[in-house]
Amino acid sequence: MRIFDPHIHMTSRTTGDYEAMYAAGVRALVEPAFWLGQPRTSVGSFIDYFDALLGWERFRAAQFGIRHHATIALNPKEANDPRCVPVLDELPRYLVKEGVVAVGEIGYDSMTPAEDTAFSRQLELAREYELPVMVHTPHREKLAGTHRTLDVVRESGIAPETVLVDHLNETNIGIVKDAGAWMGFSIYPDTKMDEDRMVALLQQYGTERILVNSAADWGRSDPLKTRRTADAMLAAGFSDDDVDQVLWRNPVEFYGQSGQLILDPIPGFDAAGHPDPAAGFEGNSVLRGARV
Repeated sequence: MRIFDPHIHMTSRTTGDYEAMYAAGVRALVEPAFWLGQPRTSVGSFIDYFDALLGWERFRAAQFGIRHHATIALNPKEANDPRCVPVLDELPRYLVKEGVVAVGEIGYDSMTPAEDTAFSRQLELAREYELPVMVHTPHREKLAGTHRTLDVVRESGIAPETVLVDHLNETNIGIVKDAGAWMGFSIYPDTKMDEDRMVALLQQYGTERILVNSAADWGRSDPLKTRRTADAMLAAGFSDDDVDQVLWRNPVEFYGQSGQLILDPIPGFDAAGHPDPAAGFEGNSVLRGARV
């Protein structure tokens, strides 16, 4: 089984998590830029963080046979802090870097005017740099926030098939599906969604344009929730091909629109995913618009 986790915050995870993910079948992931658990006090904090996502974290994942990609943005929570907003001027130089597969996470936290401004400006950047968009739906007033999100996306003129609306549940999946956007689900131990509810939604809505992620971060979360969802799908009667579509081909198709996916095995690991002691850890090949 091959797994692509399309939303996980590995900066907050351990090397043991990487080992466990690899053993569970994870071969690629996307790490969206997000907040650090406490307020940033300057744009420099973002710069150091972006550099770490595209440098150190990518290298750390490769040591465990996993391809690491990132999305770059001013997240909605910090869009309300005047100390953070100037980072919008720094984003263009990061959006052209190798391994950046989307603008994100953007969207809403508290649905403030400041969030409106940051959201619209970053949608414009996504259009300018021809990148997909990862949208964060608010944890409070989720349905209202999703309606507002879809309105702003329509107003921006960005193509809905380039937009992933994340952190969905039973209340808002229908309107996102009808809008033609991609549907993202974060599987958590206590909150958001669990694997059994996810299976029920897949049974009702099908497997097209649906991405399943662990969104593992600083809080109580589980980087193996992608694998647990795959196992729950199989137990419920879904085929191996259904699982491969949801857990691999769908995220590849969405993020492949960036032209920046790197999906060949890590040098030093063979095609089956086993470490190859005869090989080193050097070399990359970018799959332009990958469809694997």
